[in-house]
Amino acid sequence: MIFCGSVVAGLLGSLIGLGGGVLIVPLLTLAFGLPISFAIGASIISVIATSSGAAAAYVRDRITNMRVGMFLELATTTGAISGAFLAGLLAPGILGVIFGIILLLSALPTLFKMGEELPSDVQNDWLATHLSLASSYPDEHLGHEVSYQVTRTPLGLILMYVAGVISGLLGIGSGAFKVLAMDVVMRLPLKVSTTTSNFMIGVTAAASAGIYFARGDIPPLVAAPVALGILLGALIGSRLLSHLSNRVIRLVFLPVIVATAVEMILHGLGIGGI
Repeated sequence: MIFCGSVVAGLLGSLIGLGGGVLIVPLLTLAFGLPISFAIGASIISVIATSSGAAAAYVRDRITNMRVGMFLELATTTGAISGAFLAGLLAPGILGVIFGIILLLSALPTLFKMGEELPSDVQNDWLATHLSLASSYPDEHLGHEVSYQVTRTPLGLILMYVAGVISGLLGIGSGAFKVLAMDVVMRLPLKVSTTTSNFMIGVTAAASAGIYFARGDIPPLVAAPVALGILLGALIGSRLLSHLSNRVIRLVFLPVIVATAVEMILHGLGIGGI
């Protein structure tokens, strides 16, 4: 059952750039009754599997912006290490509530931009120009090459540090904040934001995985089926994404985030559960 749930989590995670952890943590805690520390440890492994499965396909298809990903990873990796140390100091209930609130906040920009297919009137800022972050990708849904530019890069870098802290703290890959920073702040097309997020989350998670393993929070008999299921789901999702519109991806993104956030807040407060 954990394997089957992980396949679905990997499929959705690769489509919306949030990583499998966004669904694995609620699945393991709410449906299977595992302690949240074990769920987060298994989720860290699942995030690495999602990134490994989907990112390779997205890089091959030229949708991922490697220059943006590697630049922003400087901030997220530093934040991930900080968050992993903080996680050992907070109560499980607090972690659940924080998890839910973060997901709800990440859904708000998506709600207001539901009808947007591609960002318009975006000009490179000085840092994006200096680092040559602008690029293009082949959009099979639109049937042509889409060129784009990058703006507000310094603010995006700050948000990526916050995303890294969240990843290390909650084991979710922090894809919600990564997509938020690239889509809303830096104004990348949503497909580029989600695929670049998938590329980044594995590196961010790997930065904090060793700390969780040393604490004994990664149970192998849970992490193994989670990782295998997530990997399979991520590979399926990477095949689907290029054929979907950005509007459809937003429609998938929003209900997944809201439903998961509400469940985790209720569970963290001790009044929810499946």
